[in-house]
Amino acid sequence: MRRDLLAKSLSQLNEAPSPPEALAQPPSPIVEGETKTPSGPRSLQAMSNVLSQVSSQAAQMVDTREIADSALQDRFDTSNGLDELIASIRASGQEIPVLLRYRRGAGLRYEVVYGRRRIAACRELGIPVRALIREMEERDALMSLARENSARLQRSFIEQAVFAAHLEEYGFNKDEICGLLAVDKTTLSRLATVARDVPIEVIERIGSGHEIGRRPWMDLRKALKEAYVLDTTKLLAMIPDEEDPLKALQGLIDALRTATLSEETQQQKAAPVRRSEPLTVGDKPVRFIKKRGKITIETTEEYATDFIEYLEDQLPQIFDSWSSGLTRS
Repeated sequence: MRRDLLAKSLSQLNEAPSPPEALAQPPSPIVEGETKTPSGPRSLQAMSNVLSQVSSQAAQMVDTREIADSALQDRFDTSNGLDELIASIRASGQEIPVLLRYRRGAGLRYEVVYGRRRIAACRELGIPVRALIREMEERDALMSLARENSARLQRSFIEQAVFAAHLEEYGFNKDEICGLLAVDKTTLSRLATVARDVPIEVIERIGSGHEIGRRPWMDLRKALKEAYVLDTTKLLAMIPDEEDPLKALQGLIDALRTATLSEETQQQKAAPVRRSEPLTVGDKPVRFIKKRGKITIETTEEYATDFIEYLEDQLPQIFDSWSSGLTRS
């Protein structure tokens, strides 16, 4: 492919007709002190441009020792299933190229955008990796990573949640994140609340858990809020030593639910409770229970959980609006 593109481009250069006015006029005299520019360098520049274009479009064989890892990741454990991938590449070769971007400054020449498992497999086999190489900024690299893995791989719920938080940190808005992750805004809101309320150290300790869906992570988030355990070290100690991520997560939920309440929480529970009259949302009752420094929303209707999650997501804006009202008064 590279030879065909290069040959075609050089042929077009050689066959390009000279402008009529250039044929009709005699050569311009050389003025003393002026250097005549030959046509050769123009051809060389054109060849260089063609080669650069071909290089950016065609896969190249790259030594894995020249590739640096990147902080831009959307998966926790790239070693999962690596033995099978190594066997496949050993038997049939690497079919799908990885994507690299040029690094700036000293050190390794390239940085991985996507294809970490393929790079790891080729490194294990001691062979170069087939790679596409691009000039890319971090934002563009994140977009390529999101699109490639959304199309080819299934991230777990918690991997989606953490990656969505990374995208937001890099300035992507909600519509862009929904498009890149192929989720709706309700799902994005759930992803965001889990990534915000569950410490990253706890998430990493439990693991990606591809068999764990949304509900267990939402249950963990709820248990964390109810148990008032803010010490991450204490939380990590509560996680059972289980290889199965689902068992580890469920063990933490159980430990939080049975944890001894702090003295502060005991005092809050002893405070007088004022139950509000039921507030109707749609045609279903939702009750607000007010205690000192605490308000609880109770509902037995499954549909209302979406409203509660939306309300939680909007709390920062509600508090800002209330605070600005105090300032004006």
